[in-house]
Amino acid sequence: MEVKDSNGNILSDGDNVVLIKSLKVKGTSTTLKQGTMVKKIRLTDNEEEVDCKVNGTSIVLKTCFLKKA
Repeated sequence: MEVKDSNGNILSDGDNVVLIKSLKVKGTSTTLKQGTMVKKIRLTDNEEEVDCKVNGTSIVLKTCFLKKA
């Protein structure tokens, strides 16, 4: 299974990525700003999603909103 970011670069466990769009987090009042660096992503069973921690909160992000740093 190949997991690719918005630019087509292949992602792997432990990569650092940057958000290319501001995203609202469901269930909270927080918004992740465009340009936020996300470190040490973990791949999931779904090739369109990655698991990560942002500001101490574990969330799942879609790869179409990420680019490899």
